[in-house]
Amino acid sequence: MAPASSAIPGLKGPLGRRAAAIARLGSERFDLLVVGGGITGSGVALDAASRGLRTALLERDDIGSGTSSRSSKLVHGGVRYLRQGQFGLVHEALTERRRLLRNAPHLVRPLPFLYPVVAAEAGHRSRARMLQAAARVGLTLYDVLGGRKLHPTRRLTVDETVRLMPALDPDRVTGAFLYYDAHADDARLTLAVARTAADRFGATIANHCEVTDIRHEGPVHGVVARDRRTDRELHVEARVVVNATGVWADEVRRLDEGSHPGMIRPAKGVHFTIPRDRLPVETAAILGVAGDERVIFVVPWGEHIYVGTTDTDYDGPLDAPRCTEADLRYLLDAVNAVVRDPIGPDDVTGTWAGLRPLIRTDATKTTDQLSRKHAVLVSPSGMVTVTGGKLTTYRQMASDAVDAALGVLDEPTRRRPSRTKRLPLVGAEVPSKLRDPATADRFGVSGDVLRHLVDRYGGLATEVLELLRADPSLSAPLIDGLPYVRAEARYAVEAEWALDLLDVLSRRTRALLLDADATADAADDVAELIGPALEWDRAERRRQIEALRDEAARAQEAARDPHAALWSAAGA
Repeated sequence: MAPASSAIPGLKGPLGRRAAAIARLGSERFDLLVVGGGITGSGVALDAASRGLRTALLERDDIGSGTSSRSSKLVHGGVRYLRQGQFGLVHEALTERRRLLRNAPHLVRPLPFLYPVVAAEAGHRSRARMLQAAARVGLTLYDVLGGRKLHPTRRLTVDETVRLMPALDPDRVTGAFLYYDAHADDARLTLAVARTAADRFGATIANHCEVTDIRHEGPVHGVVARDRRTDRELHVEARVVVNATGVWADEVRRLDEGSHPGMIRPAKGVHFTIPRDRLPVETAAILGVAGDERVIFVVPWGEHIYVGTTDTDYDGPLDAPRCTEADLRYLLDAVNAVVRDPIGPDDVTGTWAGLRPLIRTDATKTTDQLSRKHAVLVSPSGMVTVTGGKLTTYRQMASDAVDAALGVLDEPTRRRPSRTKRLPLVGAEVPSKLRDPATADRFGVSGDVLRHLVDRYGGLATEVLELLRADPSLSAPLIDGLPYVRAEARYAVEAEWALDLLDVLSRRTRALLLDADATADAADDVAELIGPALEWDRAERRRQIEALRDEAARAQEAARDPHAALWSAAGA
């Protein structure tokens, strides 16, 4: 099977483009080199490249493979931070929310949230009235801090509340509010930021390329890296290096500074996915946890619902956070406390866990009490580290990091001001023809498929449709029961830097998060579809399939635990 790159003008095939990027890394001297391809590192690459700096980015695994594909997928200020008095953080995040809604409307969309007050958390009616009053004050302040409102918060009756979330037990509902935030597929947002840096501003980006050492000649002047695909060592020269590796920031700092007390306190956040019909809800919802200061989110995602998140200290391997039986039980118990028809482990079709790179401050505080503010540090040798923060504030973090890098280069920021406040991401402009039903007929796809592609790719949907024009068989479903078509897997390889099955099925599509078992079942077929373009032999194809299936099994470990049915039955 020949690669389909000829269907997309300007593409040379995935391995050809990667080889060209690796060659540039070894032969050019960059102004700024980013270590880490999550949302912050991708944001740094875009900010730097758009200012005219010759920029490169190296990512050990895949673009967005860490926390930036395992978040709650919300672009928000964080209602709960108001309770902690973090008004500045909330204002900053809501300002960035507004910018993202403008710069990436194809990926970031307004989302209504139901905030019910139920007897399970209120205890009695007078307590419920107090909670409702506090919620009204908090959400009004949230609107004010957000400046230009998406929609004003409004109070709902019990009937209106249950109509929006039929799963709620109406006998326990005492009232609710409806407010607005925003939602984004975090992995695709990260990818769009990185592609904007590369496609529009010439940044050199290489995933599956691990930094193994920091090069010094007095100040930092580059890195040593290993191409994990070929095992080739690279020496990359750069005038300044930015460490944007999230929870791995301390590890990269040690390459630069040697031993030092770590600044990162990882906090684990877990989510699970269930079919939408198991938890009927018309909007997203935010639920208080009885006996806890925390809240959890219930968010519709196509034909599924996901629930999260936990917030707990984590001291395990940074590369492998997992949803445990205790995590799953915490989330299920929180939901089942307020719904009529309890959900159980058998309903769970997918899970994911990510690690927040919180900055160590007060050891007496729990992780959910620590600030989500970011920090930018410059080491004695001139390496810039940016960490902390949250998905929503990545652009401000990136801007601050590049400002610090320009300081290392002794170049005034006024000569190169950040341009990203009003910089649309690739795909933001959607041609009117993509909204025309005739386009679906022209490419031989259904209206639902066309809408799905536009919702995921924006204006770049035309490139996916060109693949369909060249090979109509690619309009078939990629995985039974999920909305993706086969062309998306091919496009992930041809245009989106995907180099293995997990890149395609966990991040370019979100199949593994939505339905781990169905994704594992489809692994053979997807490997056959993308393997030729990546030059996989039989042994590599088998290795890819086994790795995907192992990951799918780990994602379902907690739900398949033999004790899960017992505690689920007891809880119900």
